[in-house]
Amino acid sequence: MGRVRDEDLCLSFDCGSGQIGLFEPDRVPQHMAESSSKASAAPETGTYAIVEASGQQFWLQANRYYDLDRLNAEVDSTVTLDNVLLVKDSKGTTLGKPYVKDASVELKVMAHRRGPKVIVYKMRPKKKTRRKNGHRQELTRVMVQSISVSGKAIN
Repeated sequence: MGRVRDEDLCLSFDCGSGQIGLFEPDRVPQHMAESSSKASAAPETGTYAIVEASGQQFWLQANRYYDLDRLNAEVDSTVTLDNVLLVKDSKGTTLGKPYVKDASVELKVMAHRRGPKVIVYKMRPKKKTRRKNGHRQELTRVMVQSISVSGKAIN
């Protein structure tokens, strides 16, 4: 076994080099110093809303498309979701209890489609019992037109 140099000794639990221990505060390894500066400079996400639709919660941003469970709406029609749990804009964050009052998200239905195929294979060992099923989820692709609070679009 070779001799361990002080430069190789990373004294945190896992610093990526495979060595384990505690680091000295004035001697932080170079690769750890770079990663900490990247984490502090996180990009701003802008305006978004967290909405409840079809039993799930979705993080929606304006002018982006999302796949939701099948909605009863025609293609190119507009759907409004009123179950808005949270809205973030330039003024701040508004959290609903449980929903934000007078907030809505307007969606345009782009297409009705099907999700990827999922194979369900069930087998009981030593019983010669096998069952193979496939499933494709029915989805609706929607484009977020606007996020509005109290009748004013915030995007």
